Amino acid sequence: MKRVLEVNDLSVSFKSDSEEVQAVRNVHFNLYERETLAIVGESGSGKSVTVQSILQLIAMPPGEIISGSILLNGEDLVQKSEKQMEEIRGKEIGVIFQDPMTSLNPTMRIGRQITEGLIKHQKMSKKIAYEKGMELLNLVGIPNPITRINQYPHEFSGGMRQRVMIAIALASNPKILLADEPTTALDVTIQAQILGLLKEIQQNMKTAIILITHNLGVVANTADRVAVMYGGKMVETGTVDEIFYNPKHPYTWGLLASMPKLNDAKEELQSIPGSPPDLKSPPKGCPFAARCPHVMKVCDTHMPDYIKTSSTQKTACWLLDERAPKVNSPINVGGGRNDE
Repeated sequence: MKRVLEVNDLSVSFKSDSEEVQAVRNVHFNLYERETLAIVGESGSGKSVTVQSILQLIAMPPGEIISGSILLNGEDLVQKSEKQMEEIRGKEIGVIFQDPMTSLNPTMRIGRQITEGLIKHQKMSKKIAYEKGMELLNLVGIPNPITRINQYPHEFSGGMRQRVMIAIALASNPKILLADEPTTALDVTIQAQILGLLKEIQQNMKTAIILITHNLGVVANTADRVAVMYGGKMVETGTVDEIFYNPKHPYTWGLLASMPKLNDAKEELQSIPGSPPDLKSPPKGCPFAARCPHVMKVCDTHMPDYIKTSSTQKTACWLLDERAPKVNSPINVGGGRNDE
C-alpha cells in the first residue's frame, strides 16, 4: 500500500514559566492509503495532541513541537509556516472534531461553512460551491439538501450535525481524515450509521483515516491497525486482529479486560488500578510501570525498545526480553479474560 503520512520521533510539550508538560514523547507511526489507523488509550495519554500536531492545531505557545518530523508527500509539516499550513488544512488533510456543536459556528448557515473550503482551496464560484455543498450533504445522508444547506446548526440533530462536519471535512477531497472521537456524544444507533458512512466514503474516495477513540468496540469494527498510547508514548502497535487476539503489552491487556462482555451480564467490569503518570515529570522507564502487575526493577529505570513480534506488530515491554520471566497473556481469543 502507498504510504501517505509518516510521523517520526514526534515530541510535543506545553510550557509555562515554571513547568513543562511532556504530552507526547518520541512517537513514530505511518499511515497508508485507504487504511484506518485507530489510536487508543485513556484520557491524557496523548492521542489528541499527537493528531492535532499533524496540522499544527495545538496552541503555540504554550504548545511546542520539541522534535520530530511529520512527512506528507515527502514534505515536513513541522517546518511549514502558518500560511503554508492554511493551504494544507482541509485541502490535503480534513478534520472531524469530537463535538460538532462547539466546532460549527452557530451564527453561520451550514452552506457557508461547507463552501468556505471549496471557495478557498478549489477556487470555485459561490454558485458552483453551493451546488457542490448540496452534493456533499446528499453524500453524507442528509435529506432535502436544498433546504438544509440554508439552515443553522441548531436546526439539526446531533447525528445530523456530525454528518455536516464530515461533509465539511470531505469538501476538498482530502487524502487524509483525522477523526477525533467522532461518535462520542452520539447514541449507539447513530454511532453505527456514522462509522458505516466513514467506511463507505473511505472506499469510494481512497481516503486514509486516523481515528482517535477510547471505545474498543468502535476499533474492532472500523480499524485496520491499532496504536495503543500511554503516558505520551505508543506502547504497542499492530493489526486489529493482533491487538485484540494476541496483545503483548500489559496495558493493552488491561484495556481489553475492561471491555464489557455481552455474553456474561453478571461479570464485574475490570479496571486498571492506579492513575496515569504525571507528564510534568514523566517516568524514566516504562510509563506503565507504576500500574503494571508484572513490573520489574528495570521497568522503573529504562524505557524498553520496541520488539517486533510479527511483521506488523511491535511492543515496548521488558516482558518480551529473553531474560524476563514468562508471563502468559490474561486475554482469551476474543478479548475475554483468561483466569484459568
